Amino acid sequence: MIRLFKVYYPMRTLLLLAGEALIACLSFVVGTMMTGTDPDLAMRLNNQLLIEGGYVKIFAITGVVLLLSYGFDLYDTGRLGSARDQAFRMLIVLGVLAFVLAAIDSISRRWLLQGDFIPGATWSLTLLTVLLFGWKMAPSWVVRQPFFRERVYVLGTGERAQRLLDGLSQRVELGIEVVGWTGNIDGELTRDVVANHLLGVAREKGVHRVIVAMLDRRLTLPVDELLGLRLGGVKVEEATSWLEKITGRIEVDQLYPSWLIFTDGFRFNAGVVFLRRLFSTFVAALGLLLSLPLLPFIWLAIKIDSPGPALYHQKRVGQVGTVFYCHKFRTMRNDAEADTGATWATDDDPRITRVGKFLRTARLDEIPQLWCVLKGDMNFVGPRPERPEFVEFLSKEIPYYGVRHVVRPGITGWAQVQYKYGNTLADAREKLQYDLFYIKNASIGLDFWIMFQTIKIVILGRGAQ
Repeated sequence: MIRLFKVYYPMRTLLLLAGEALIACLSFVVGTMMTGTDPDLAMRLNNQLLIEGGYVKIFAITGVVLLLSYGFDLYDTGRLGSARDQAFRMLIVLGVLAFVLAAIDSISRRWLLQGDFIPGATWSLTLLTVLLFGWKMAPSWVVRQPFFRERVYVLGTGERAQRLLDGLSQRVELGIEVVGWTGNIDGELTRDVVANHLLGVAREKGVHRVIVAMLDRRLTLPVDELLGLRLGGVKVEEATSWLEKITGRIEVDQLYPSWLIFTDGFRFNAGVVFLRRLFSTFVAALGLLLSLPLLPFIWLAIKIDSPGPALYHQKRVGQVGTVFYCHKFRTMRNDAEADTGATWATDDDPRITRVGKFLRTARLDEIPQLWCVLKGDMNFVGPRPERPEFVEFLSKEIPYYGVRHVVRPGITGWAQVQYKYGNTLADAREKLQYDLFYIKNASIGLDFWIMFQTIKIVILGRGAQ
C-alpha cells in the first residue's frame, strides 16, 4: 500500500495506472517520429516536442485516455465482467478517442504534430491499441504474482461470508488472496478468540484489508482491534461493499441503514443530473427520428394480427412516487387482464400475440416510451417503472424497495441487462438489488455502458420477453 495525500492506495493499482499513462505517451511520441520530413530524428523530436510544445499536447491526449478509461470503469476491477466485456469497453474508449482526434484535426490540422496530422494520429492510435490491449490483459498475469496480490482477512462466518469467499476466489482478476477468515477458528467464537485470530493472521500474513461479514456483531465484533488495524493503514470494509463489487448488485438481506447513509455513492450532483437528462433527451429524440419509418408498419401489423388499439397506456410509478402514463405498442390481446386484473407476464404467456412476441423480442414495443423520456417522466437509462398495484405489494414485501424511486425510471437499465425478465416476488427482489447498484453508482459512463449492453442484447436477441 502507498499513502498519497493521506489516502492509502494499492501498489498494483498505481503501477498499472502509471503504465497506461506511459503507454499513451509513448504511442504519440512514436506517432511524432513517424511524421515529418527532417531526416535527423533527434532534431525532429526536439523541434516538435520541446520547442513547439508537442509534449504538452501529448500529455493532454494522455489525460483524455485516462479519463475515458476511468469513465468506462476500466480501473475498477470490481465492475468489470468477462475478458470480452473488458475488450469491448477498451474499443469504446479507443473509438471515442479517435473521434476526439478527428475533431481536433477538423479544427487545427497541426495541433498535435508539426507535420501531417492524420498519418501521425493513425500511427499513434494503432500503436496505442496494440500496447493498451496487451497492458490491460497483463493484469490477469500480474495479479497472480505475490508482490501484486492484496491479502485479505474475512471477518465472519455463515452463508454471507461463504458467498464472499467464493466470489473472491472466482474473481482472479481482482488480485485478492484470502489469507484467513473466522470460519477457520475451532471452538466457540467469543470476542477475544476472534480478535486474537484476526491479529495473529494480520501480523503473520501482512493483511492489507479486513472485510467484515458478521451477522451478530454485538457479541463478537473486535472493535478496538479493527480500529488499531485501520489506524495502521489496513482498510476495513463491509462485506456489502465487496459483494457489490463482485456481483454488480447490492444485497438487501442484512443491509444496514447506516451503510446506505455513510457509503460512497447515492449522491446526485446537479450538474451530473442535468447532463444525464440532456443525454436522455438527445437519445430519445434521435431514437424517435430513426424509428419514424417503422411506425406505420408496426401499427398495421398489430391491427391486422388482433383487434384493438395499436397503442396502450398504462399507469406506472415514477420519480418520488409520481404516477404517470407509460405508452407502449400493444403486444397482448386487448382483453388480456379483463378477468385477472394486474398480473405479471409469464414465460410463453398465451395472452401475447404473434406480432407481440416479435415486437418484444426486437424491443420494438418500447419505441413509444421515448415520448415519455421527452416529456420528462422517464430517463433513457434507469430502473424500470412498475405499476402502482405492484409497487404497493412489493414495498411491503421487499425492504428498501422505495429507494428505486429516488431517480427517474428508464426504458433500459442495469437490472435489465444483468438479469432476466422478472415475473415473481423473488425476481423483483433480485432486480431491486441491481437497481440499488445502479442508483449508487449512477454516472454518464455507466449509462453509456448500459446502452451498449442493451444494443448487444437486442442484436443477439437475448434477455427479451
